[in-house]
Amino acid sequence: MKKFVLIALTAMTMLSACNTISGMGKDVKAAGGAVSNTAEDVKSY
Repeated sequence: MKKFVLIALTAMTMLSACNTISGMGKDVKAAGGAVSNTAEDVKSY
């Protein structure tokens, strides 16, 4: 029983970490897009 609980808690931790990393990747991608768009706007002047 203790092994099952340990495995379940480990799995939940790993899955929530994956969602956190995925969300962070999306945020970084959005920030990169904003920087790229700003650079294009400045370059066109």
